[in-house]
Amino acid sequence: MMGKLLSALAGMASGLVSGLLFKQVWKLTAGESDAPVAADLDRRWREVMIAAAVQGAIFGLVKAATQRAAARSAHHRPPRPRPGAA
Repeated sequence: MMGKLLSALAGMASGLVSGLLFKQVWKLTAGESDAPVAADLDRRWREVMIAAAVQGAIFGLVKAATQRAAARSAHHRPPRPRPGAA
């Protein structure tokens, strides 16, 4: 039960971190504070697709790093004693 809760919290945190990281990367590379949104018809296709690809790559990287860290911490956690065991 606790593992599922921690997993959900880690997932939310990784989504937040990847969103913040993408905003910073977009601001540094494109020089704009806001990335293009797919529904914004004033933006060019190329710009929208590049933003989506960069956002997806950052999200995938952060998600993989989070999952890897969780797996390593679960692997190195000492086993919990069973109730009644001496």
